[in-house]
Amino acid sequence: MSARVVVVALASDFGCQVQMTNMEDHLLDVLGTFELSYWQLASSGHMPSEYDVAIVEGAVTTGDHVALLERVRATASTLIAIGSCAVSGGIPGLAARGDLTERTRSVYGDTLPAVTHTRAAPAPVSAVVEVDYHVPGCPIEPAEFLAVLRRAFMGLANRPPREPLCAACKIAENACFYEDGLLCLGLVTRTGCEARCVSLGRPCAGCRGIAEDANLPAAREVLVRHGLEPSALDVALDLFNSTSGVR
Repeated sequence: MSARVVVVALASDFGCQVQMTNMEDHLLDVLGTFELSYWQLASSGHMPSEYDVAIVEGAVTTGDHVALLERVRATASTLIAIGSCAVSGGIPGLAARGDLTERTRSVYGDTLPAVTHTRAAPAPVSAVVEVDYHVPGCPIEPAEFLAVLRRAFMGLANRPPREPLCAACKIAENACFYEDGLLCLGLVTRTGCEARCVSLGRPCAGCRGIAEDANLPAAREVLVRHGLEPSALDVALDLFNSTSGVR
């Protein structure tokens, strides 16, 4: 029997689900191994009561999200978090620090929306329920997503890359932004994207999260050697990693 899969979203821009719609050629490799029972972006019906694998995009920002995740986790034997928002809090995580009510008021003024009373400080999916597999990135990388999906269907362990991105940049023969005195987070960000942004002339913004093997003190020393303030590293990391707790 094929695995029954549902795709649901929390707080996000649906970018990772849109990325999934661009994977037609890649999805052909795994079609037949699962049954897509529900896809929030592309389905008009209701989520079924029974399924095997849940793919979750987006950060947790409301009490409703918490309740949904708890139901999903109680039903699915496997849960896969995809994208920066679900894996590390992503952009929504920027609102996790400070007073949440005041942040909401700064946007809506005195006319606070009815949803305010259910708001929760933005957090990754793993802050609420156990996650079996993670696919980082903003948006996700198609090849990596499908590799994780295959591992999930086969019951293999989750093995995300541990090392920082810099090695991939060297392999791609990219010039280092630090030589021009520009900040790039590739020296502490998890690899796996083939240095896509850097290869297109943009410094790494850290969307894949902080690598397990990252050496943050050494990274700050690199900034100093190139005439940059070491605190700039932490400021830049906050964009996608403000809820990671790693500093």
